[in-house]
Amino acid sequence: MKKILLFFLLIILIPYITITLLFNAKEENFLFAKNAYVRVLRSKTGEIDKIPLEEYVMGVIAGEMPASFELEALKAQAVASRSYVMYKILKRKDKEYDVVDTVTNQVYLDSNNLKEKWKNNYDEYVQKIEQAVLETANEYAVYDGEIAETLFFSTSVGYTENSEEIFTNKVAYLRSVKSEWDNISPVFNEDNTYELSDFLKKLDLPNSKKLTIEILDTTSTGRITKIKINDKTFKGAEVTNALGLRSTYFNISEDDGIVKISTKGYGHGVGMSQYGAQGMALEGYKYDEILKYYYSGIEIKKIKNV
Repeated sequence: MKKILLFFLLIILIPYITITLLFNAKEENFLFAKNAYVRVLRSKTGEIDKIPLEEYVMGVIAGEMPASFELEALKAQAVASRSYVMYKILKRKDKEYDVVDTVTNQVYLDSNNLKEKWKNNYDEYVQKIEQAVLETANEYAVYDGEIAETLFFSTSVGYTENSEEIFTNKVAYLRSVKSEWDNISPVFNEDNTYELSDFLKKLDLPNSKKLTIEILDTTSTGRITKIKINDKTFKGAEVTNALGLRSTYFNISEDDGIVKISTKGYGHGVGMSQYGAQGMALEGYKYDEILKYYYSGIEIKKIKNV
């Protein structure tokens, strides 16, 4: 009786297992075969370039992270950039393009841009970035079976941010984590000064000899999400955009008509800190350890090259 039951179980299970494995393989292979290039909207010309995926990843690393960084940090950036664009490709498969070549998505620089940017260091830096891409070829981040939207930014305030505190949506792998390495960043702290009249003008506020500041809401790490300046309420991001600040973690003070604003960090703060990745690499962490630290609970998979 047991043999008969086992026989029927095998008849049922083997086709199921086979179909499941084939489906998963086809899903990965489809991703690579059908999306072997990235449709990039070039911001300066308005044209859409079709760029091979790995070539695109090289151009993003070059545009987003200093080539002088440690190799393991560059490799972490390679996987993060590849995952991000694969996520966008799937989300925008019915659209005209996948990504823009600016900070709207990821900064992408082609060889002409890089020759101008790097000059005499071009050959050295290209070789280093090629190595980072080759050593992580086709690797991407997955959470719960789906490609992760691997957001990243320059410099944290000592902690990264929970996604919902910055972008509304709660994402399981975009959790706040301690990032103690970021003080190596040249923009970890920054001071800006303005004439009071200029400060008010930039915020479209009536001219006044007085300045009142009331912080109404912050994230769990202290970034300002809502602030009242004189009689007007702003989102923290509105203030940073109007004043050209690097971060929503800021402090405003005024003395004798001069407004001083001190900021900490650079960028939105969600996902992987690039200077944090550099700091981890300098301490001997490998790229996969860096990625799994900043993106909670992810796995790293590899596209099957067919």
